[in-house]
Amino acid sequence: MKNNPESLFKNPQLEGNSFLFEGGSIGILLIHGYTATTAEVRPLGHALHEAGYTVAGPLLPGHGTFPEDANRYSWKDWAASAENAYQDLQSRCSTVIVGGESTGGLLALLLAANHPEIAAIITYAPALKLSIPLSKKYLLIFASPFVPFIKKRKKDDDLPWQGYIVYPLKGAFQLILLEKQVHKNLHKIHQPLLIIQGKLDRTVHPDTPKIIARSIQSEVVEVHWMKESGHCVALDKELDQVIELTKIFIRKHANL
Repeated sequence: MKNNPESLFKNPQLEGNSFLFEGGSIGILLIHGYTATTAEVRPLGHALHEAGYTVAGPLLPGHGTFPEDANRYSWKDWAASAENAYQDLQSRCSTVIVGGESTGGLLALLLAANHPEIAAIITYAPALKLSIPLSKKYLLIFASPFVPFIKKRKKDDDLPWQGYIVYPLKGAFQLILLEKQVHKNLHKIHQPLLIIQGKLDRTVHPDTPKIIARSIQSEVVEVHWMKESGHCVALDKELDQVIELTKIFIRKHANL
């Protein structure tokens, strides 16, 4: 096995594998974001499990190992992993709600578009539109065959986030392709939707909730802005409030 330099992986001591917390008949699927692991959604998963729900979180292909591995998989591989986790949860629960952080939010939206039986959707900073100039996006696309990854901006936060501190570029290009795929399928979505995004988010463009809301068929779209949170809103300073908003939304729309 290749050595994974600690300098390329943040918080290796955290638990980031796939998880299943068995609880009641209502199932919640939580999908992590690009370059992250399930550590990104695990605190939320524990809180929802304590509230009585069955909660699952798959580790997406190419994550939690080496940055080079993220370049070996496509968005279709991520979607297949999310699909398998959904099917397993559906076999255990009478009602399933899907959710995710960032790229995981996109995968949750795609699942909902393909499965009208899903009861509701919960997204945390869904990465449908990134806050990067078009020129940088094209540069990323053209550089991806030649440059394996680039370092992320240095962050001195103390969030319990686990994952790569570099952007594998071929994988990032797959994220762009996933964005396009989700855009094409938004019109199929009819389920109630919760969007929670941080006001200090520098990754996802602040117009994203409006773009999603005007493109789907859902009668219920709740958008909440966390004033003191950045991109990883499911881990940041206002996590307690995020958990409470999530629980309230589930109670409203879990077909109880």
